[in-house]
Amino acid sequence: MDIKQTVHLLIEAEKTKKAIEPLTSAATVTKDEAYRIQLEVINYKRRNGAKVVGKKIGLTSKAMQEMLGVNIPDYGHLLDSMIYNEDAVVSLQNTIQPKVEFEIGFVLKDTLKGPGVTIEDVVKATDYVVPAIEIIDSRIKDWKIAFEDTVADNGSSAGAIIGKSKKKLEELDLPNVQMNVYKNGEFIDSAQGSAVMGNPLEAVVWLANEVGVYDISLNPGDIILAGALSKALPIVHGDHFKAEFENLGTVSAIFKN
Repeated sequence: MDIKQTVHLLIEAEKTKKAIEPLTSAATVTKDEAYRIQLEVINYKRRNGAKVVGKKIGLTSKAMQEMLGVNIPDYGHLLDSMIYNEDAVVSLQNTIQPKVEFEIGFVLKDTLKGPGVTIEDVVKATDYVVPAIEIIDSRIKDWKIAFEDTVADNGSSAGAIIGKSKKKLEELDLPNVQMNVYKNGEFIDSAQGSAVMGNPLEAVVWLANEVGVYDISLNPGDIILAGALSKALPIVHGDHFKAEFENLGTVSAIFKN
């Protein structure tokens, strides 16, 4: 695996909006190599002015793990350029084949660094939680991704809309939070917080310990998207999505070309 060349391919695919063949179709890619590629792409963007503001967790559902033949989640980095406020009009100009997912986001007040992070540590380090929409996109043609493809491609992340509603953890029973999703005013799906590894807190525990392997910490102010509660939905010009989370609030966005 030529890591430098692969980093260049992913950067160019994002810039030109021309998807590339799966990385795993041309070479064997290990999990460690995939995360090294992801980090090199992020470091390139940081050198060009971007700031890391958090992380996203993916593949938290059994269905998605089985689809990609893995038994663990993955993660990607969130950059300041990827974050939108609630009710934003989001441009699709820089995407290739975008979809949306609906998630619970954690905002931290203390540092978390693995190994050895526990649920109690995450509870203590969390300032508040928010409703969120993640925009996912793949620089790999037709979403034909293996685990290592999506890891290298920053967890197939493209952006996040963060809701205004902020709740303390003690105000919520996260596994039992009910979510309803609406597309263009029509009810389309529902799910509970338990869809994310039984409890979204478990996803953040996993993340803190996983990134610790690469000497990365989760820092005060970071936004952590804990994983999708329901299936990803494709986006086209003019779509309006809204997710209502019981006791947590709503988040919505309109997408335009």
